[in-house]
Amino acid sequence: MSRITAEEGLKPATGVPVAKTDPDAPGWRGLLKKGNFRDYGLMIALVLIMLFFEYTTHGVLFQPLNLTNLILQNSYVVVMALGMLLVIVAGHIDLSIGSLVGFVGALAAVLMVNYNVNYALATIMCLAVGGLIGASQGYFIAYLKIPSFIVTLAGMLVFRGLTLAVLQGASVGPFPDFFQLLSKGFIPKLNGFDLSLPIAAVLWLILVGTGWRRLSNQRKHGVVAESVGSFLIRNGVIGLVLFGFAFQMTQYRGLPNVLIIMFVLIMLYRFVTNKTTIGRRIYALGGNVKAAKLSGIKTERLTFLTFVNMGVLAGLAGMIFAARLNTATPKGGVGFELDVIAACFIGGASAAGGVGKVTGAVIGAFIIGVMNNGMSIMGIGIDYQQVIKGLVLLAAVCLDVYNKNKA
Repeated sequence: MSRITAEEGLKPATGVPVAKTDPDAPGWRGLLKKGNFRDYGLMIALVLIMLFFEYTTHGVLFQPLNLTNLILQNSYVVVMALGMLLVIVAGHIDLSIGSLVGFVGALAAVLMVNYNVNYALATIMCLAVGGLIGASQGYFIAYLKIPSFIVTLAGMLVFRGLTLAVLQGASVGPFPDFFQLLSKGFIPKLNGFDLSLPIAAVLWLILVGTGWRRLSNQRKHGVVAESVGSFLIRNGVIGLVLFGFAFQMTQYRGLPNVLIIMFVLIMLYRFVTNKTTIGRRIYALGGNVKAAKLSGIKTERLTFLTFVNMGVLAGLAGMIFAARLNTATPKGGVGFELDVIAACFIGGASAAGGVGKVTGAVIGAFIIGVMNNGMSIMGIGIDYQQVIKGLVLLAAVCLDVYNKNKA
């Protein structure tokens, strides 16, 4: 009889499962293990890209005002990337979100500016419209089995036309001052004291605490876990980035309100995808729809809900974008779907479905945002910006295919 060893996942004498990692391994070695490197590679890539543009822009990228603009410019992309990730993981695509952003922004402007509807009521109505649009497209895709590419391509044309009709070809604005705080506002100071650093400290402690608890549970139940050294290095780097960013924000006006909205949504969708039954079922749906259906998952309803969710988030992004511009324009949202889809694929989502992480989509969105911002500061024309972003997207998808074939 062959003897089971600790390397095989069980203690020789007791058979109690143990974590398949060496707790005494040096941190850098644990960090560079294949599995860990795949998880941290995106973050490393983002840091390197930011350092590159910081150098080529002669220090402009990390200026407090530019960092604030970077957050504001990418807030709606991050919000939509959270919904698009679930759509892609479920094995579909949504090409209509850019037009939906423009339409909802136009609807918000007409309600608040032309008809003097209260901003709170108008916001609820716009979110509901976004959800209804997502539901209508989801119905065609889930229950009538029409490919999502066709349905959402039609939606892109329909809602771009409706945006022009609602605005009658002209820009509408400005919005009420309180509504503008959605995208232009900043967290108020407490008796003149900027709360950016305390908020960063609380956030870092939460990340460290939840990460340590997860690591302890993994090691306790014998799941493959990173080394303690790797954990400390990773969280140390995250802490430096957080505190550095917060300090830079104190040099301008503090943390933008929209950053808090983004953080709450990111934490919510991380919880949904990692800890809930519906999150696991979405991954199962994208991984193998026939197997998911045979296992009892209501695949049609799940597909329908992912598009409803996408519609609501696109509606929210439309209001954030309109509030930032302080006006609704017929060209609002043009091309947004390309940046959002690119962010998800660069962030590690698989074009075949079933694979992708919330953190990856968020990092992918900021990679796109930093590239846009850095190339604009350098004076690179929009023509070459599109070429470079296209090549980056192609490289990300090629890497995904390579990893899949290698596995």
